[in-house]
Amino acid sequence: MHKKATIGRLFIGRFEYKDDLLASLNKFCRKNNIFAGIFSLIGAVQNAKLGYYDQKRKRYKNCVSLNKKLEIVSCSGNISLKEKKPFVHAHIALADLRGKTFGGHLMEGTKVFAAEFFIQELTNIKLKRSKDSITGLPLFTPLETA
Repeated sequence: MHKKATIGRLFIGRFEYKDDLLASLNKFCRKNNIFAGIFSLIGAVQNAKLGYYDQKRKRYKNCVSLNKKLEIVSCSGNISLKEKKPFVHAHIALADLRGKTFGGHLMEGTKVFAAEFFIQELTNIKLKRSKDSITGLPLFTPLETA
């Protein structure tokens, strides 16, 4: 299932030291009325909280708490609507000073050291999340708006 989207506004910025990374992404999207989009982010964190989706139990688990300084190797995801509000779904890959990597679903509680982002809004479409009966995940359905 897919729909054609058009490119809207492009936002470039950074989050502040000690900001909660996921909460800041969600707040930015809500403040700027971004209802559909994609993003990429680089930088570093002071600590990280990662989650994983338990496919058997059909729920997210906070599996990894990393209380150390890490580089953001990659952080990307999408923006959709969940419960009528902009919602950020983000995955993150992190590396320590020896190059050991960690990855998973970005969870609240990940504190920014430095984070620079690009957020690309998609227009003429809304991505509405609803629970998928097979996976139990809140997956998006693309809905044309124009």
